[in-house]
Amino acid sequence: MNTAFHSQPWQAAAALAARLHQHQKRKDGATPYIAHPCRVVLTVSEVFDEHDPVILAAALLHDTIEDTPADYDDIAEAVGTAVADLVAALTKDMRIPEREREQAYEAQLAAAPWQARLIKLADVYDNLWDSVTSRTPVKVEDKVRMALRLAGGDPRLQRAVDAVHDLTQRAASGESRRNLSA
Repeated sequence: MNTAFHSQPWQAAAALAARLHQHQKRKDGATPYIAHPCRVVLTVSEVFDEHDPVILAAALLHDTIEDTPADYDDIAEAVGTAVADLVAALTKDMRIPEREREQAYEAQLAAAPWQARLIKLADVYDNLWDSVTSRTPVKVEDKVRMALRLAGGDPRLQRAVDAVHDLTQRAASGESRRNLSA
């Protein structure tokens, strides 16, 4: 049994994420948004085999600064600075003009700790999964390439890189939704 889900960081992150994302929907307009961060956590834990409660809490909150009224201080107060630091490392600076934002974000992620890059790989994995299995595909090819570049041969990220690469290959080969779920 994974005890990370019984830890203080996880419990606090779960309460905060549930509150902050409670009225949000995914791009399909029907799926509750909280499903995405929950799947990112499951990807980190079950697919990438990482069980650190701080990493799992940050994975659950990875979109909160960008997509909710919460800021770094709110997360630090609720969950701690270790989690807030990872979430901040995963947050795009919306003050940067849009045309320059992605390049700045990639540089930010390249300088981020491996734990943040692991969460980003899980985020990309989930968005790729959505693109492959839904009727509302999301363009993720550039994000997949960026995430794989960010792994940079770090052995701590190899399992995650392999999983993203495998899903990308399966999607490119046109496997059906049924086969991808297997």
